[in-house]
Amino acid sequence: MGGFLGALLRRLEAADPSREAFGFVGTEPPGRRGLGSPARTLTYGELDRQARQLAAWVQSRGGVGQRVLLPHCEGPLQIAALLGCFYAGATAVPCPSPLDGGRNVRRLTAIAKDADVGLALADSAVAAELSRLFAGSDLVCLAADRAALPDPGDWRPTVSHDDDTALIQYTSGSVTQVKGVVISQRNLLAGQEAIARALGTDEGSVIGGWLPPYHDMGLVGQLLHPLHLGARGVLMPATTFAVRPLSWLRMIQTYGVTVSGGPDYAYDMCARTATDEEVARLDLSSWQVAVNGAEPVREATMAAFAERFAPAGFRPEAFYPAYGLAEATLLVTGGTPGRRPVRRAVDPAALAAGRMTAPGNGSRSRTLIGVGRPRGVEVRIVDPENRQVLEPGRVGEIWVRGESVAPGYWRRRAETEESFGAITSAHDGSFLRSGDLGAVDEHGELFVIGRLKEGVVVNGVDVAPEDIETSVQGLNPLFGVTAAVTTGPERDRLIVIQEVRENGVLDGELPSLAESVQTHLDGEFGIPDAVILLVRPGVVRRTTSGKLQRSAMRGLLRSGGIRPLYPRVPAFQADSSPS
Repeated sequence: MGGFLGALLRRLEAADPSREAFGFVGTEPPGRRGLGSPARTLTYGELDRQARQLAAWVQSRGGVGQRVLLPHCEGPLQIAALLGCFYAGATAVPCPSPLDGGRNVRRLTAIAKDADVGLALADSAVAAELSRLFAGSDLVCLAADRAALPDPGDWRPTVSHDDDTALIQYTSGSVTQVKGVVISQRNLLAGQEAIARALGTDEGSVIGGWLPPYHDMGLVGQLLHPLHLGARGVLMPATTFAVRPLSWLRMIQTYGVTVSGGPDYAYDMCARTATDEEVARLDLSSWQVAVNGAEPVREATMAAFAERFAPAGFRPEAFYPAYGLAEATLLVTGGTPGRRPVRRAVDPAALAAGRMTAPGNGSRSRTLIGVGRPRGVEVRIVDPENRQVLEPGRVGEIWVRGESVAPGYWRRRAETEESFGAITSAHDGSFLRSGDLGAVDEHGELFVIGRLKEGVVVNGVDVAPEDIETSVQGLNPLFGVTAAVTTGPERDRLIVIQEVRENGVLDGELPSLAESVQTHLDGEFGIPDAVILLVRPGVVRRTTSGKLQRSAMRGLLRSGGIRPLYPRVPAFQADSSPS
């Protein structure tokens, strides 16, 4: 039996069945500063038994070789259901819970339709909502916590091959235009081995996190990685982190977590919201590897977090900036655990022109954070226009290839050929086009610059929207998330959508806040005529990994879906001119 499943079964057979596989932190009640209800645990023996039961049910329903929907459920079921699909020879399709409402419901239904699922595994609450959503369809959903499940002995092992599809991972992005990455058994195993080598993890590691299992870092890095190692995992609901970010750090302390991580904004939220009293009660000395990935890694965030939590025993060298993609089964590049991240000062004007050049005396400077070297893959920096491989120091698109790179997108042949079959001008084999801009230095360290085709053109020079967003957000402590987008036929009109914390700001102050942003844009970037929209917290759309959804924000602008605090207009549209 090959691939990840074969390796996993061998691991489970060798494991002590009484050994704890996962702990599940309960939801934190409003107003409480603890870790919520006591954690439930799942041993390796219990996990194997439950996975066999669910696999037997899937097989009895003709699910071998079919897609099975796995809406997010809290607790042991989220892991047992995933392994049950693997055991049964079915393809797992993780997705959000329908109980989360709004955009998650629309995304779930789009995923279910795109993947053409016939079965679903869920708990009774989720199953009831799925039955309502898909009434009249052929979808059969098992309420696994209440149903009479088959005997574990009814499971019949299937023969798995390296190239068999293990799961379809839907990437973050548009609610309706979903795109599923087909991940094989080979991809999963190669990805897990690369992560273990990069992070130095083993069966003695304790790996914890709060990212949901339909997110690539949550699924591959925090759920499957402990299983691959035979280690211990600790999982916390994402809602608990959202309500009280410090719950994440208390989880690390309570359960002795050695490896955990999240997007850059998670560290920023912790540093911003922690009180002196809370920091004094924390002990983060067990935290050896603090992965920071899935969006541009910011020097200011890491510096603020390290300073804020130094009294709690957090070590700056624990930070581990990394770069990953769902299409590459997560990890692409990473550093060396225990070494401080690589920092590089560059000239912003030279960077905008495509070169990573040190700033001159007295000139402006931007600090880039290195995200490490390739881990189990090859990386090229390629000119996206002529497809020439660029030398170190030149900015281009990041191209990747290796055994962890997926074969393509589910039922999207044209996009698969474009993204996964890219050929350089040297014709040295095919690569995955990441859509991200980056550069490597003379040592092979990767620096991620931004997204391809999202630059703001000012006087003929590209400015990365990330630069605008970072500088504007730092202007005022009342400012939350910033989104810089361009609209118009030539993408030549800059609109800055700035979230403002409403407590502590008066309506009369809003015009001066907007003016301060415009003055800054004019002086710093030479943009004298941007549109500034001040909005309530939560308006700016982000993926579960924290990446700004600029295309979604453009859509809201076009449809008049933004109601700003300032200027006061019924609904702002991109082709209007607010006064």
